[in-house]
Amino acid sequence: MRILITGATGTVGRNVVEQVLAFDPAAEVRALTRNPEADLPAGVEIAVGDLAAPETLAEAFKDVDAVHFINFAGEQYGALPNPDAVVALAEQAGVRRATVLGGMATGPLEQRLSESAIETTFLRPVEFMSNAVMWWAAPIKAESRIREPFGDRLSAMVHPADIGAVAARVLLDGGYDGETLVITGPEVLTMQDKVRLIGDAIGREVEYVELTVDEARDKWRGEGFHEGMIAFLLEALGNTPVEGKTVADTVERVTGRPALTFAQWAQENADAFK
Repeated sequence: MRILITGATGTVGRNVVEQVLAFDPAAEVRALTRNPEADLPAGVEIAVGDLAAPETLAEAFKDVDAVHFINFAGEQYGALPNPDAVVALAEQAGVRRATVLGGMATGPLEQRLSESAIETTFLRPVEFMSNAVMWWAAPIKAESRIREPFGDRLSAMVHPADIGAVAARVLLDGGYDGETLVITGPEVLTMQDKVRLIGDAIGREVEYVELTVDEARDKWRGEGFHEGMIAFLLEALGNTPVEGKTVADTVERVTGRPALTFAQWAQENADAFK
């Protein structure tokens, strides 16, 4: 079986590559990337191309049985400019099965795949555990302190390896055609819980300082965030959707093993915070 993985050098895509190979070492994995020198596991075939430029994809889709799609393009995560052409190329190549990584909203790529003959499963992971590195590594290293709003906010954060594992199993085995799989971690945590677990992982206490909404705005402005991003953060953090704070059994149901905990993730990534 040959599987094409788009976004293969990203947080989720790299995990899809690794999990497919872990589940089925005989699978042929082709990674779509704009970088011909991308660092990928041994044996992975690199296909240079861009989902935003369908004219670059014909060779990438050749002889492919299944595809892991992302529903965005470029570093700014914009919508794919021509999803109709992308799906048409996949159909012409004989692709039989697909997974799509997206947000909670259905986009044009999902709609086009739903209308196609390709067996498609839609993956909807909640907040990534790995976001903690992006947001918290620097302040924890500098002062063992995190300053953010909404200390009681609940989140069922998911380990990126679990997203990759669900995608890999679906790509290899099928069985979820037309379904939307919400992917979460195994527990619901508050901000204080996550800070404590990172402290446990690095062997020192990390202080959590809760900011008011106005204090958070001032902090993010000082860090160079534009007003649109600040509004997005306040909405996402202050009004987490039900799916984002409710544990789903997707990981165990699809992969046959329990979802990984935030404590496990923190231990694996402790060096990033030291």
